[in-house]
Amino acid sequence: MKINVQSVNFNADASLIDFIEKKLNSLDKYYDKIVDTEVFLKVQQTSDKENKFVDIKLNIPGNELVVKKQSKTFEEGVMLAVDSLKIKLTKEKEKIRIK
Repeated sequence: MKINVQSVNFNADASLIDFIEKKLNSLDKYYDKIVDTEVFLKVQQTSDKENKFVDIKLNIPGNELVVKKQSKTFEEGVMLAVDSLKIKLTKEKEKIRIK
């Protein structure tokens, strides 16, 4: 699976990118036909502690799954987003089985 990570308003370090790739590669267990993934990491300049935004766009044949999460750290946001994607991918697989 091809993973494209883009960071807005900051430079993501290698350990964060490795963490994201590891978490996203685990999604292959839930749906094996994932084409590619785009991850957008944003930091919003506010006084709010939860100022990190993670947007993940997952391309699968015939569909596009998008998950947006806001959290205190990027790692937490990625984990929340991956959990949501696991549920969406499981539902998508069930739709295919029913057809």
